This record gives sequence, C-alpha cells and structure tokens, in this order.
Amino acid sequence: MLKKLSFIENKYDELSHQIADPVIMQNQAAWQKLVREHSDLEDIVTKYREYKSREKQLEENKAMLSENGLDPDMKEMFQEDNKILEAEIEKIHDEIRILLIPTDPNDKKNVFVEIRGGAGGDEAALFAHSLYRLYVKYAESRGWRVELMSLNETDIGGFKEVVFMIKGEGAYSRLKYESGVHRVQRVPETESSGRIHTSTATVAVLPEVDDVDVQIDPNDLRIDVYRSSGNGGQSVNTTDSAVRITHIPSGLVVAMQDEKSQLKNKEKALKVLQARLYEIAEQERSQNIADERRSQVGTGDRSERIRTYNYPQGRVTDHRIGLTLYKLETFMDGDIDEMLDALTAYDQSEKLKLMGNSGN
Repeated sequence: MLKKLSFIENKYDELSHQIADPVIMQNQAAWQKLVREHSDLEDIVTKYREYKSREKQLEENKAMLSENGLDPDMKEMFQEDNKILEAEIEKIHDEIRILLIPTDPNDKKNVFVEIRGGAGGDEAALFAHSLYRLYVKYAESRGWRVELMSLNETDIGGFKEVVFMIKGEGAYSRLKYESGVHRVQRVPETESSGRIHTSTATVAVLPEVDDVDVQIDPNDLRIDVYRSSGNGGQSVNTTDSAVRITHIPSGLVVAMQDEKSQLKNKEKALKVLQARLYEIAEQERSQNIADERRSQVGTGDRSERIRTYNYPQGRVTDHRIGLTLYKLETFMDGDIDEMLDALTAYDQSEKLKLMGNSGN
C-alpha cells in the first residue's frame, strides 16, 4: 500500500506543477481536466502526509527511548506519546484504505430518477407518487434542485411514470443505491374492507452524462413531433410541441411534452436518452468484471426487490443489508440518510474485502 501511496503523492506533485504552468493554462479544457484530477488526489495525499509525519515522530520517540540514562519522567512521557501516535497511525491507516477504494466516476454527477408504478394497479401508482415525494423532500433537505422531466398521472393522483432530475454535488453518490424494486405493504385509501395490500414501484437512478460520455449518431434517431395532451396550458392540442425520440439501434424510446417549446422537449428527451444508453453501456461493461459486480450493494437489477415499506408496523427494511428502521413516517418525509449511510458503509466494506483478497 505504501508503494501505491508514494506513487500517488508523486503524481499529485507532478499535477501541481502542471496546473501552475502558464502554457498549459492556455488550453482551458486540458487544464480543467488536470485540476479535477489534482483535486481527486488531494484528500488521500493529505492523509498520507499525516501518516508519514506521525510515523516519523514515532520513530524519533523510539530512538529517544533507546538511549541510556533517559530520565524516568521523560521516558514515561515518550511512552504515553507513543500510545497516542500509534492510535492515530492506525486511524489514519483505516481512513487511507477507504480513500484508496476506486471511486465511481459518476459520484459527483447530477441524476435522473425514473419511478414507475409496478404490480398493484392504482395503489402502485399512488406508491410511486409517495416515492417521488420522498426523493423531492430529500433533495430539498440537501439544498439540491429538482427539475421535472416527464409525468404520467392517474385519475386519483398516482403516477404511472415520473422522470425527474436532481441537480446537486454528489447526488449520484447518495442515490445510486436506490435503483431497484420497492415494495409497499399498506391498506389502500381505496380499500373499504381494511385489508393490507402489497404493491411495488420501480426506481432507476441514472447519472447525467456529458456529450463526450455517450456519442449519439443523429442518423440513428427517429424524431416524431405531435400535439401535447393533458395539463400544459393554452398550447395543449394547438401546437406540435411534444417530441418522441426513437434510438433505432437499441429500440429505446423517450417522449417529452412538459415544455411548451418543441426545442426544449427535444433537449430534455436527448438528455434522458443519453443517460439510458450510458446505463446500458455500463451494465455491459460491469457484467464482464465479476469482482466489480460482487462489490456492489446488490446487482442494481430492476427485478430485484431491494426494500419493503410496511405501514401497519411503521417500518422500512432494506433487504440487501438486512437493516430495519422503525421510523417510516419520517423516512417517507425524506429522512433517509441513516439508510443511505448504512448502504454506503456496506459497499465500502465489501470493496475493502476485495482489495484485501487481491493483495492491494
């Protein structure tokens, strides 16, 4: 590990010189890339230098203790100081191991969240609405912005499908474990007999991708325009503002009609299409890396039931890590950090195990 850290420190120092080079600064795109790389290494280099400083101090103390004729009081002071240094070194070592875990390049990105009602008809659509509200509340609590992309409502206020974007630093790193099938057990508002029903909704969390991440050939697209339907102001059914984009090679279809402008609907649809194509490419890549798949919390497969929301018992259970929280009401109001922290910690521990097994 120390060899790897020494290499990272040398790389960090090299990048420090490069980003201060006036010649490199003239190419802003290249310079910004170097700045991001430098920033990504800063935390681990800082910790490594702390580690080396404590190690050096410990070695100096041990050298002093080995000298003959050392005053007893001084000897006791050095011994106590060494205990503190050893504890600090161990703590920093653990922190460095976590920092060495390969980072997800998407962690700092904004996200698209897609929620669809699953099994359960109207109740599933109402649950999809509840999940949408949960994530909006959570985003608001962190100061993130939410932008609605598309919405397909039911007559009683449920969501057959909703696609929205959450813009905020680290949004993907916090929400990426939410992808999967969410199950709810509760008495529906429409149920007169008071029986508990089980329904599901599917959540997909996709990182926003840049144009350079996914290249789309315009010749692979079929773009249809049509008149909007439903809520949308005076322009509904009077102008062809709605847009449907079909990606011919994959068969993916994205439709947008929330904006009155055809151009804005097209831009939104292309962003969602890029995110979905990126997700497919990432899934194909990760399927070829068995260790990487084992290091994830679950597989991310949308057919996998990841969590149950039990209203009669006031509990929410995540089946991937076996964690149950008896605070369903506040959880549905967006208080989900405890669950997300546990999922992140579990993911980190699994990746640390893999690093240990591979000898890193």
